[in-house]
Amino acid sequence: MDQLSPEPPPPPGPDGRSAVPLDDLDRAIIRELRADGRISMRALAERVSVSRSNAYTRVERLIAEGVVTGFTAQVDPVRAGLGTAAYVLVNIEQNSWRKVAAQLGKVAHIEHMAFVGGDVDLVMLVRTPDNASLRDVVLARIHAVEGVRATRTWLIFDETPAAPADL
Repeated sequence: MDQLSPEPPPPPGPDGRSAVPLDDLDRAIIRELRADGRISMRALAERVSVSRSNAYTRVERLIAEGVVTGFTAQVDPVRAGLGTAAYVLVNIEQNSWRKVAAQLGKVAHIEHMAFVGGDVDLVMLVRTPDNASLRDVVLARIHAVEGVRATRTWLIFDETPAAPADL
């Protein structure tokens, strides 16, 4: 059976926004799914005070509209053997961001990349087993990418999980 591709995002509205409008029930469902992506539809419906069919319909709509993009496991990086973490700030050559992003996307241990405005071009979260591995990722792998001009590494001493952003 062919898998259908998701619907394209809605065209921008009169205010220029292209986000799908969410009501209080949508937000409550999203909060529950973020807390437990494996929750049953029955339990979800009970927690948000709607029928199971209504919860199912809402979740399916949120998926179809691209608001909910997937379900993942939360992993403790230290217990998974990635006890060293750092933010690596990268300066790149002008107009090379697509090529740099494609190459850095292949580098192991880079958990997250964000192109930003300001004094640096790219901020990355890197998790490795130890400091020697971190040095290797930064100096041997990241600096080897064509278009990377310079890096700064901020070692993370401790992390505190933040509450998910309200929608």
